[in-house]
Amino acid sequence: MLQKTIGAAACAIAALLMAAMPTARADPDAGNRTVACHVWQATTVASGLGALENLEPDGRGGFYLSAINDGRLLHVDDRGTATTVLSGLDHPAGLRLSGRSLYFLTGNNPGTSRGTLQRLDLDTGQATTLITGLPAPNGLLFLPDGDLIFSQLTAPTRGIDRYSPATGRHTKSWSATPLPNGLALTPDRTALYTENSALSTVLRLPLDKPNATSTIARLPGLIAGSDDMQATRDGTLYVAGDTSGEVYAINTGTGRVCTIARGLSQLSLPPNGPTSVRVAPGPEGNALYVTAFDGKLRRLQPPAGIDLTPVT
Repeated sequence: MLQKTIGAAACAIAALLMAAMPTARADPDAGNRTVACHVWQATTVASGLGALENLEPDGRGGFYLSAINDGRLLHVDDRGTATTVLSGLDHPAGLRLSGRSLYFLTGNNPGTSRGTLQRLDLDTGQATTLITGLPAPNGLLFLPDGDLIFSQLTAPTRGIDRYSPATGRHTKSWSATPLPNGLALTPDRTALYTENSALSTVLRLPLDKPNATSTIARLPGLIAGSDDMQATRDGTLYVAGDTSGEVYAINTGTGRVCTIARGLSQLSLPPNGPTSVRVAPGPEGNALYVTAFDGKLRRLQPPAGIDLTPVT
Protein backbone atom coordinates (compact mmCIF):
# COMPACT_ATOMS: atom_id res chain seq x y z
CA MET A 1 0.00 0.00 0.00
CA LEU A 2 2.96 2.35 -0.42
CA GLN A 3 1.44 4.17 -3.36
CA LYS A 4 -2.05 4.26 -1.91
CA THR A 5 -0.99 5.59 1.47
CA ILE A 6 1.02 8.43 -0.02
CA GLY A 7 -1.79 9.27 -2.41
CA ALA A 8 -4.43 9.26 0.30
CA ALA A 9 -2.39 11.45 2.63
CA ALA A 10 -1.55 13.93 -0.11
CA CYS A 11 -5.17 14.17 -1.16
CA ALA A 12 -6.74 14.47 2.30
CA ILE A 13 -7.30 18.22 2.03
CA ALA A 14 -8.62 17.85 -1.50
CA ALA A 15 -11.03 15.18 -0.34
CA LEU A 16 -12.39 17.43 2.38
CA LEU A 17 -13.05 20.16 -0.17
CA MET A 18 -14.46 17.79 -2.76
CA ALA A 19 -17.11 16.15 -0.64
CA ALA A 20 -19.00 17.15 2.45
CA MET A 21 -19.31 14.50 5.11
CA PRO A 22 -22.44 12.43 4.34
CA THR A 23 -25.13 12.23 6.98
CA ALA A 24 -24.73 9.19 9.22
CA ARG A 25 -27.41 6.58 8.75
CA ALA A 26 -27.83 3.08 10.08
CA ASP A 27 -27.63 0.25 7.57
CA PRO A 28 -31.07 -1.41 7.40
CA ASP A 29 -29.41 -4.75 6.66
CA ALA A 30 -27.99 -5.09 10.13
CA GLY A 31 -30.64 -4.62 12.85
CA ASN A 32 -29.36 -4.56 16.42
CA ARG A 33 -26.44 -6.98 16.09
CA THR A 34 -23.33 -6.47 18.16
CA VAL A 35 -19.65 -7.12 17.54
CA ALA A 36 -17.57 -8.67 20.30
CA CYS A 37 -14.44 -6.60 21.03
CA HIS A 38 -11.93 -9.42 21.42
CA VAL A 39 -8.53 -9.75 19.79
CA TRP A 40 -8.61 -12.77 17.50
CA GLN A 41 -5.95 -15.46 17.37
CA ALA A 42 -3.43 -14.72 14.58
CA THR A 43 -1.43 -17.39 12.73
CA THR A 44 1.04 -16.84 9.88
CA VAL A 45 0.10 -19.02 6.89
CA ALA A 46 2.93 -17.91 4.56
CA SER A 47 5.67 -15.27 4.66
CA GLY A 48 8.40 -13.74 2.51
CA LEU A 49 5.94 -13.06 -0.31
CA GLY A 50 6.80 -9.41 -0.97
CA ALA A 51 4.50 -6.45 -0.35
CA LEU A 52 1.03 -7.98 -0.62
CA GLU A 53 -1.87 -5.87 -1.84
CA ASN A 54 -4.88 -8.17 -2.27
CA LEU A 55 -6.11 -11.75 -1.96
CA GLU A 56 -8.86 -13.98 -3.30
CA PRO A 57 -9.76 -17.50 -2.08
CA ASP A 58 -9.36 -20.19 -4.75
CA GLY A 59 -12.19 -22.38 -3.41
CA ARG A 60 -9.77 -25.23 -2.66
CA GLY A 61 -8.19 -23.99 0.57
CA GLY A 62 -5.65 -21.71 -1.11
CA PHE A 63 -5.45 -18.10 -2.27
CA TYR A 64 -4.43 -15.89 -5.14
CA LEU A 65 -2.38 -12.86 -4.03
CA SER A 66 -1.10 -9.71 -5.69
CA ALA A 67 2.47 -8.66 -4.84
CA ILE A 68 2.30 -5.00 -5.76
CA ASN A 69 5.96 -3.96 -5.78
CA ASP A 70 7.25 -7.24 -7.23
CA GLY A 71 4.71 -7.07 -10.06
CA ARG A 72 3.51 -10.65 -9.54
CA LEU A 73 0.35 -12.64 -9.02
CA LEU A 74 0.97 -15.52 -6.60
CA HIS A 75 -0.87 -18.64 -5.55
CA VAL A 76 -0.57 -20.03 -2.02
CA ASP A 77 -1.94 -23.54 -1.61
CA ASP A 78 -3.56 -25.09 1.47
CA ARG A 79 -0.12 -26.02 2.83
CA GLY A 80 1.23 -22.47 2.58
CA THR A 81 3.41 -23.13 -0.48
CA ALA A 82 3.65 -20.14 -2.80
CA THR A 83 4.13 -20.17 -6.58
CA THR A 84 4.18 -17.36 -9.16
CA VAL A 85 1.16 -17.36 -11.47
CA LEU A 86 2.01 -14.26 -13.53
CA SER A 87 4.93 -11.82 -13.44
CA GLY A 88 6.11 -8.60 -15.08
CA LEU A 89 3.01 -6.65 -14.04
CA ASP A 90 2.76 -2.96 -13.17
CA HIS A 91 1.65 -2.65 -9.52
CA PRO A 92 -1.09 -5.34 -9.47
CA ALA A 93 -3.97 -4.74 -7.07
CA GLY A 94 -7.55 -6.07 -6.76
CA LEU A 95 -8.38 -9.72 -7.55
CA ARG A 96 -11.67 -11.55 -8.14
CA LEU A 97 -12.24 -15.12 -9.26
CA SER A 98 -15.07 -16.26 -11.54
CA GLY A 99 -14.90 -19.92 -12.46
CA ARG A 100 -11.48 -20.46 -14.02
CA SER A 101 -11.01 -16.77 -14.80
CA LEU A 102 -9.07 -14.53 -12.44
CA TYR A 103 -9.83 -10.84 -12.97
CA PHE A 104 -7.18 -8.43 -11.75
CA LEU A 105 -6.17 -4.76 -11.82
CA THR A 106 -2.76 -3.26 -12.52
CA GLY A 107 -1.31 0.26 -12.36
CA ASN A 108 -2.20 0.92 -8.72
CA ASN A 109 0.08 3.96 -8.62
CA PRO A 110 -1.60 7.35 -7.90
CA GLY A 111 -0.59 10.10 -10.26
CA THR A 112 -0.58 7.83 -13.30
CA SER A 113 -3.26 6.65 -15.74
CA ARG A 114 -1.70 3.44 -16.99
CA GLY A 115 -3.93 1.08 -15.05
CA THR A 116 -5.63 -1.93 -16.62
CA LEU A 117 -8.36 -4.45 -15.96
CA GLN A 118 -7.28 -7.89 -17.12
CA ARG A 119 -8.57 -11.46 -17.13
CA LEU A 120 -6.29 -14.46 -16.59
CA ASP A 121 -7.36 -17.86 -17.92
CA LEU A 122 -6.09 -20.17 -15.18
CA ASP A 123 -6.14 -23.20 -17.47
CA THR A 124 -4.04 -21.70 -20.28
CA GLY A 125 -2.12 -19.01 -18.36
CA GLN A 126 -3.20 -16.46 -20.99
CA ALA A 127 -3.95 -12.91 -19.77
CA THR A 128 -6.33 -10.68 -21.75
CA THR A 129 -6.45 -6.90 -21.28
CA LEU A 130 -10.03 -5.63 -21.06
CA ILE A 131 -9.56 -1.92 -20.23
CA THR A 132 -6.55 0.41 -20.35
CA GLY A 133 -5.85 3.98 -19.23
CA LEU A 134 -7.25 3.65 -15.72
CA PRO A 135 -6.11 6.08 -12.98
CA ALA A 136 -4.78 4.00 -10.06
CA PRO A 137 -7.40 1.21 -10.00
CA ASN A 138 -7.51 -0.55 -6.66
CA GLY A 139 -10.45 -2.54 -5.23
CA LEU A 140 -12.45 -4.96 -7.37
CA LEU A 141 -15.89 -6.51 -6.82
CA PHE A 142 -18.51 -8.52 -8.71
CA LEU A 143 -22.07 -7.17 -8.54
CA PRO A 144 -25.09 -9.51 -8.38
CA ASP A 145 -25.77 -9.03 -12.12
CA GLY A 146 -22.25 -10.15 -13.06
CA ASP A 147 -20.79 -6.70 -13.70
CA LEU A 148 -17.48 -5.71 -12.15
CA ILE A 149 -16.83 -2.47 -10.30
CA PHE A 150 -13.45 -1.10 -9.31
CA SER A 151 -12.34 1.79 -7.13
CA GLN A 152 -9.75 4.37 -8.15
CA LEU A 153 -7.74 5.92 -5.34
CA THR A 154 -6.65 9.14 -6.98
CA ALA A 155 -7.45 12.84 -7.22
CA PRO A 156 -9.11 14.54 -8.94
CA THR A 157 -11.46 11.71 -8.19
CA ARG A 158 -12.97 9.34 -10.70
CA GLY A 159 -14.55 7.28 -7.96
CA ILE A 160 -15.86 3.85 -8.92
CA ASP A 161 -16.10 2.56 -12.50
CA ARG A 162 -18.32 -0.26 -13.74
CA TYR A 163 -17.56 -2.86 -16.41
CA SER A 164 -19.70 -5.58 -17.99
CA PRO A 165 -17.71 -8.73 -18.92
CA ALA A 166 -20.70 -9.84 -21.01
CA THR A 167 -20.90 -6.76 -23.25
CA GLY A 168 -17.59 -4.94 -22.70
CA ARG A 169 -19.40 -1.76 -21.67
CA HIS A 170 -17.30 0.50 -19.44
CA THR A 171 -19.09 3.13 -17.34
CA LYS A 172 -16.69 5.72 -15.98
CA SER A 173 -17.45 7.33 -12.59
CA TRP A 174 -20.46 5.08 -12.02
CA SER A 175 -20.13 6.46 -8.47
CA ALA A 176 -18.21 9.67 -7.86
CA THR A 177 -17.50 9.05 -4.18
CA PRO A 178 -14.00 10.46 -3.46
CA LEU A 179 -10.97 8.29 -2.64
CA PRO A 180 -12.73 4.90 -2.46
CA ASN A 181 -10.70 1.80 -1.77
CA GLY A 182 -12.25 -1.46 -0.53
CA LEU A 183 -15.57 -2.73 -1.90
CA ALA A 184 -18.06 -5.20 -0.39
CA LEU A 185 -21.73 -6.08 -0.92
CA THR A 186 -24.30 -5.62 1.85
CA PRO A 187 -26.04 -8.80 3.10
CA ASP A 188 -29.17 -8.12 1.02
CA ARG A 189 -27.01 -7.40 -2.06
CA THR A 190 -28.83 -4.14 -2.85
CA ALA A 191 -25.98 -1.83 -1.80
CA LEU A 192 -22.25 -1.85 -1.27
CA TYR A 193 -19.75 -0.64 1.28
CA THR A 194 -16.68 1.42 0.48
CA GLU A 195 -14.75 4.20 2.23
CA ASN A 196 -13.17 7.59 1.92
CA SER A 197 -9.62 6.54 2.71
CA ALA A 198 -8.40 10.03 3.61
CA LEU A 199 -11.20 10.58 6.14
CA SER A 200 -11.30 6.98 7.46
CA THR A 201 -15.08 6.96 6.95
CA VAL A 202 -16.94 3.81 5.90
CA LEU A 203 -19.77 4.47 3.44
CA ARG A 204 -22.88 2.72 2.14
CA LEU A 205 -23.93 3.16 -1.52
CA PRO A 206 -27.26 1.84 -2.88
CA LEU A 207 -26.70 0.05 -6.18
CA ASP A 208 -29.63 1.87 -7.78
CA LYS A 209 -28.38 5.28 -6.53
CA PRO A 210 -24.59 4.92 -6.29
CA ASN A 211 -24.01 8.59 -5.46
CA ALA A 212 -26.47 8.62 -2.55
CA THR A 213 -23.83 7.73 0.05
CA SER A 214 -24.30 7.57 3.79
CA THR A 215 -21.68 7.22 6.50
CA ILE A 216 -22.03 4.15 8.72
CA ALA A 217 -18.83 4.44 10.78
CA ARG A 218 -15.50 6.18 11.22
CA LEU A 219 -12.39 4.21 12.04
CA PRO A 220 -10.40 5.28 15.12
CA GLY A 221 -7.25 7.40 15.02
CA LEU A 222 -6.18 10.29 12.82
CA ILE A 223 -5.73 8.24 9.62
CA ALA A 224 -6.43 4.50 9.86
CA GLY A 225 -5.36 3.93 6.26
CA SER A 226 -8.58 2.02 5.58
CA ASP A 227 -8.13 -0.51 2.82
CA ASP A 228 -9.91 -3.60 1.52
CA MET A 229 -12.96 -5.05 3.28
CA GLN A 230 -15.19 -8.11 3.65
CA ALA A 231 -18.85 -8.20 4.72
CA THR A 232 -20.52 -11.13 6.46
CA ARG A 233 -24.17 -12.11 6.46
CA ASP A 234 -24.67 -11.19 10.13
CA GLY A 235 -24.19 -7.49 9.30
CA THR A 236 -20.52 -7.16 10.24
CA LEU A 237 -17.96 -5.47 8.00
CA TYR A 238 -14.26 -6.31 8.40
CA VAL A 239 -11.79 -3.64 7.28
CA ALA A 240 -7.99 -3.64 6.97
CA GLY A 241 -6.17 -0.59 8.38
CA ASP A 242 -2.79 -0.22 6.73
CA THR A 243 -1.62 2.90 8.52
CA SER A 244 -2.77 1.73 11.94
CA GLY A 245 -1.56 -1.86 11.51
CA GLU A 246 -4.97 -3.06 12.68
CA VAL A 247 -8.01 -4.99 11.47
CA TYR A 248 -11.48 -3.75 12.41
CA ALA A 249 -14.94 -5.30 12.82
CA ILE A 250 -17.79 -2.83 12.29
CA ASN A 251 -21.39 -3.35 13.31
CA THR A 252 -23.04 -1.76 10.27
CA GLY A 253 -26.29 -1.20 12.15
CA THR A 254 -24.87 0.76 15.09
CA GLY A 255 -21.54 1.99 13.70
CA ARG A 256 -19.66 0.38 16.58
CA VAL A 257 -16.03 -0.35 15.67
CA CYS A 258 -13.92 -3.04 17.34
CA THR A 259 -10.24 -3.74 16.79
CA ILE A 260 -9.75 -7.50 16.35
CA ALA A 261 -6.03 -7.51 15.44
CA ARG A 262 -3.18 -5.15 16.30
CA GLY A 263 0.49 -4.78 15.51
CA LEU A 264 0.30 -6.24 11.99
CA SER A 265 2.93 -3.83 10.66
CA GLN A 266 6.42 -2.53 11.31
CA LEU A 267 7.02 1.07 12.29
CA SER A 268 7.90 2.78 9.03
CA LEU A 269 7.08 5.68 6.77
CA PRO A 270 5.02 5.06 4.75
CA PRO A 271 3.17 2.43 6.83
CA ASN A 272 3.18 -1.22 5.80
CA GLY A 273 0.24 -2.84 7.52
CA PRO A 274 -2.81 -4.92 6.51
CA THR A 275 -4.12 -4.37 2.98
CA SER A 276 -6.91 -6.88 2.41
CA VAL A 277 -9.23 -9.28 4.28
CA ARG A 278 -11.23 -12.28 3.05
CA VAL A 279 -13.28 -15.00 4.75
CA ALA A 280 -12.35 -18.57 3.86
CA PRO A 281 -12.38 -21.99 5.55
CA GLY A 282 -9.66 -22.71 8.12
CA PRO A 283 -8.73 -25.65 10.34
CA GLU A 284 -11.37 -24.61 12.90
CA GLY A 285 -14.14 -23.34 10.64
CA ASN A 286 -14.29 -20.08 8.76
CA ALA A 287 -11.52 -17.60 9.46
CA LEU A 288 -10.51 -14.13 8.29
CA TYR A 289 -7.38 -14.14 6.13
CA VAL A 290 -5.28 -10.98 5.94
CA THR A 291 -2.57 -9.79 3.56
CA ALA A 292 -0.07 -7.13 4.59
CA PHE A 293 2.80 -5.13 3.19
CA ASP A 294 5.22 -7.09 5.39
CA GLY A 295 4.87 -10.04 2.98
CA LYS A 296 2.79 -12.25 5.27
CA LEU A 297 -0.52 -14.00 4.76
CA ARG A 298 -2.18 -14.40 8.17
CA ARG A 299 -5.22 -16.24 9.46
CA LEU A 300 -7.36 -14.61 12.17
CA GLN A 301 -9.46 -17.16 14.05
CA PRO A 302 -12.58 -15.67 15.66
CA PRO A 303 -13.77 -16.33 19.20
CA ALA A 304 -16.57 -18.87 19.61
CA GLY A 305 -20.02 -17.69 18.61
CA ILE A 306 -19.05 -15.32 15.76
CA ASP A 307 -20.69 -16.13 12.43
CA LEU A 308 -18.21 -15.69 9.58
CA THR A 309 -20.48 -16.50 6.65
CA PRO A 310 -19.31 -14.17 3.87
CA VAL A 311 -21.56 -12.14 1.60
CA THR A 312 -20.86 -13.36 -1.93
